Amino acid sequence: MSTIKRVLFVCVENSNRSQMAEAFARIHGAGKVESHSAGSRPSGRVNPKAVEAMKELGYDLAAHASKGLADFNGMEVDVAVTMGCGDECPLVLAKHRTDWQIPDPREMSPEEFRGVRNLIETKVKELISTL
Repeated sequence: MSTIKRVLFVCVENSNRSQMAEAFARIHGAGKVESHSAGSRPSGRVNPKAVEAMKELGYDLAAHASKGLADFNGMEVDVAVTMGCGDECPLVLAKHRTDWQIPDPREMSPEEFRGVRNLIETKVKELISTL
């Protein structure tokens, strides 16, 4: 019997990197991973560039909302993944923490943005394979 692992992806605004990581974990970890994302200073919206980049792969990121870390304070997760933003999420109870050093794609061209999206997908698949 397998146990579903809870993963929290964190970046500053919760509008690009962590949102895409949450989406990829839902896609590739269905039945194995419960995926969430949050930001230390959430923007309140998901970046339209991220919505468009994920739409290209058939995922509707417009259904997501930008969330703050306060929503997850005290929640136990198996893995907390920061996206290279330096956030440590001290109030999130994580069995394991890792930082991926993913560049912020907010101001990137669509081609560069897709490159970051694809990097996130690769890293999420690798993470899921280790759970």
